[in-house]
Amino acid sequence: MQQLKKELTQNIPPALRNFDQLPDSAQIRLPVVKALLGVSTATVWRMVKSQKLKTSKLTERTTTFNVGELRALLAAKGV
Repeated sequence: MQQLKKELTQNIPPALRNFDQLPDSAQIRLPVVKALLGVSTATVWRMVKSQKLKTSKLTERTTTFNVGELRALLAAKGV
């Protein structure tokens, strides 16, 4: 049982595992946002389109989300 729990914990991205310790100014990627909100990729992009979430572009192909804004969204949802 402990081995299974350890294996499951190791497969969680560090940004998700340590989300509470990240500063509000930190940036995280889409897989972590999906896991935090419990939604699909399409739903995250719908939230961006409806301006419930904002993105930042690190490079042409790298989009990130602000931790502080995600915390505010989670607090507003009562999660």
